[in-house]
Amino acid sequence: QVEENYTEVSAFLIVGFPGLQLEHFHTVAWFLFILYVTTVVGNLVLVVMFALEHSLQKPMYIIMVSLALSDVGFTTVALPKLIARYWWNDASIGFYTCHFQRHMIHYFGSLNSLIMLTMAMDRYLAVCFPLSRYPMLMTAPTMTILTVFSWLVAHVFPGVTSINFTQISFCGSNEIIQAFCDTLSLTALACGDKRYLSGASYATAMFILLVPLGFVIFSYFCIIISVFHMTSGQGRRKTLSTCATQGCIISIYYIPRFFVYSAPHIPNMRMTSDSRIATTFFYSFFPPLINPFVYCLRTKEIKVCFKKYLKASTSTKMILTAVFLSLVSS
Repeated sequence: QVEENYTEVSAFLIVGFPGLQLEHFHTVAWFLFILYVTTVVGNLVLVVMFALEHSLQKPMYIIMVSLALSDVGFTTVALPKLIARYWWNDASIGFYTCHFQRHMIHYFGSLNSLIMLTMAMDRYLAVCFPLSRYPMLMTAPTMTILTVFSWLVAHVFPGVTSINFTQISFCGSNEIIQAFCDTLSLTALACGDKRYLSGASYATAMFILLVPLGFVIFSYFCIIISVFHMTSGQGRRKTLSTCATQGCIISIYYIPRFFVYSAPHIPNMRMTSDSRIATTFFYSFFPPLINPFVYCLRTKEIKVCFKKYLKASTSTKMILTAVFLSLVSS
């Protein structure tokens, strides 16, 4: 069937993991469903706490909420179709729906990179200039402006690729050997000369990855130098612990992405379909799952608020139970 005059493909098929046997589909679907629910609930808990607690409405938590919303958006765009693929064996995704998913997948990827850049800048100023520049530069209005700017600018990078995709045609196979529609998978299905599209997409991806990563590395280098000049041993350990944890998450985000994006462009660097999909799955869904714990539940103020809400919930249950028992006894 012909969708438009420039394409002979009216729909794509999400293959997912090529080597997965049919008898394991429901197990994988349940795993993906639990992963999705846990990720969404964990991140939305942070968003709700931020909205209800005025004490949390500070620059650092504005970044965390922005990251939480981005993670919810990414998993909501990527996982439901993959769950349907394994739960109901529904692999079909419409032509334009696939392109929309591809755009949003890379949008949230670009957004997360910009959020990590902002987070690194916040930590750099907080540790290296805690009294002079940080209180003056990193105010709540300033951080809100930076956050809104990141959410808007992140559309530019996948938008460049989206414009390029409107000028190419698709024919032949419509099977996407990936967990979702992305640029690499769709480029592999394009007809004709793919070198320009592939090169432009790679250059855009490297820009949005390496520029923020360069600043992140610089900021952490400066933070480490400042930490070793601290007189307080407890403050030094606390700062290093926080930076080490965040550094692990940043490494998970950037390093595997670099290898997946670079494999088609570097000689003698090849990845099998299964290894590419597994790596993509790991760096795409593992950070959103653990970000609420790494960035938030390790923070003292959030722990205090969380315990307060738990106690309030327990008190409410006790009151309701007492009322119920009194009504039953009467």
